[in-house]
Amino acid sequence: MVRIERNILAKNDQFAAANRTWLQARGILALNLVSSPGSGKTTLLTRSIQDLKGLYPLAVIEGDQQTSHDADRIRATGVPALQINTGKGCHLDAHMVGHAIEGLNPSARSLLFIENVGNLVCPAAFDLGEAHKVAILSVTEGDDKPLKYPDMFHAADLMILNKIDLLPYLDFDVDRCIDYARRVNPAIQVLRVSARSGEGLEGWYAWIQERMPS
Repeated sequence: MVRIERNILAKNDQFAAANRTWLQARGILALNLVSSPGSGKTTLLTRSIQDLKGLYPLAVIEGDQQTSHDADRIRATGVPALQINTGKGCHLDAHMVGHAIEGLNPSARSLLFIENVGNLVCPAAFDLGEAHKVAILSVTEGDDKPLKYPDMFHAADLMILNKIDLLPYLDFDVDRCIDYARRVNPAIQVLRVSARSGEGLEGWYAWIQERMPS
């Protein structure tokens, strides 16, 4: 089983490297958004699109096991989106994403969001060719998630704590959560946002702008 896993990941890494080369050559910033189901990932994405679409060309790759509901929500904003249904698969892989990039053909110097399948385990191991993994954790989840799912938070460059408008009604300990995240990844950056109210989103947009190719 170990040999099979290594073979799968090695093949995936080859496709990821090809994706990364293609994206970097065109000055496209690709962000891989990862989270458990219900974190508010799609709400954050649609809000971000509405606020950013006047600044950069945007495109979205949507990953779900079934349905095109999220891609339909994205297309309703006027931004091109391509749906990948993984069936029984629990994550996107670089080969799937490479085909999606070909289908979308995003503009040079654009921002490409990849919304991964809701899962804090499998997507951690699969490089898609993205510039950064962004882990979204809502405060309606446990503040110990970074310790329970360390591979994901170790792989992420940024953790977004979403739904902070609900903190007055919850027992979620923000400082403890951040401490746990930095135990597994001392370099991880953290932003606190509410996709619904807009609180903290200026920090998220500034983080993106700093990484857009000049």
